[in-house]
Amino acid sequence: MYKSKKVRVLVVDDSLIFRETVAKGIAKDRGIEVVGTASDPFDARDKIIEYEPDVITLDVEMPKMNGIEFLKRLMPQYPLPVVVVSAVSSNVFDALNAGAVDFVTKPDGRSVNGLEGFIKELVTKIKIASVAKVAHWKKKNDERFSNNVIGSNISNKIIAIGSSTGGTEAVATILKMLPKNIPPIVVVQHMPPVFTRMYAERLNNSCAMEVREAKNGDRLYNGLALIAPGEYHMSLEKRGTYYYVKCFKGEKVNGHCPAVDVLFESVAKEAGKNAIGIILTGMGYDGAKGLLSMKKRGAITIGQNEESCVVYGMPKVAYDIGAVQKQVSIENIAGSLGPFLNGSKV
Repeated sequence: MYKSKKVRVLVVDDSLIFRETVAKGIAKDRGIEVVGTASDPFDARDKIIEYEPDVITLDVEMPKMNGIEFLKRLMPQYPLPVVVVSAVSSNVFDALNAGAVDFVTKPDGRSVNGLEGFIKELVTKIKIASVAKVAHWKKKNDERFSNNVIGSNISNKIIAIGSSTGGTEAVATILKMLPKNIPPIVVVQHMPPVFTRMYAERLNNSCAMEVREAKNGDRLYNGLALIAPGEYHMSLEKRGTYYYVKCFKGEKVNGHCPAVDVLFESVAKEAGKNAIGIILTGMGYDGAKGLLSMKKRGAITIGQNEESCVVYGMPKVAYDIGAVQKQVSIENIAGSLGPFLNGSKV
């Protein structure tokens, strides 16, 4: 799914040593060509025009102008796929909100293995970013969910969401449109530890419902959304009339922990026709088989459409194997849930 030609990359970082380390590290991959480096956003601006890179790696903390402000100015005028390189900080979510495709955390300078792992992860995300859509979408009329469309028989309903690259903003778009009394929501977003907690806290401050990082044994209830913690799988269990989540260490599934398939398979088993499954933007195929299991058990299944995906990978695979009943733009997914929760067919 990556481009066959070499991905042309511009490396932007204020540290000469780190800038050269990144440039030399990623250039070892035969699929990447480092066309230039820049020490600050103003230098980067000129190098973008000169070299026309396919992807930029961008430090967040820089002199003269930080990476987030640079993104806010760059993307409306010259949209390019950007992978942010940052320390562990909630700033990465500001960068994603400003148009970055993904992020990689800076390695521990004392660890050789940490640097090697960092370069490997950065190379992967550069290649994914090279096929990502970054043009600003024209906002359509949002089909916002209204409280009055929720019926009284929603006590046994549950909504499961899975996403990867581009998913932090996609999930936020959906959750921000939903009312406080929405049935419980469980979310797997491919993301490292610590960031899942920051992400949940950020959503909790901007959504009507309660949003938090899941803990093993948490009971679900209306108005609660749980985000799977990084490096832990999350599955659904039903005890009596209540749903609970199980968070556990395990081998990666489809290359991920948490994995969407682990969640979706458990939702299919425990909730059946009382569930709604939503698969969003992301590279790869995680969640496709699980969504198909949900559909076979009678659940409603929704896939984000190609036009609104940053990376139309996971939803495409799910659609191709017959797991998706309805494809919907990200702006209209929230609005489509009301009729489904009240028993309407797709």
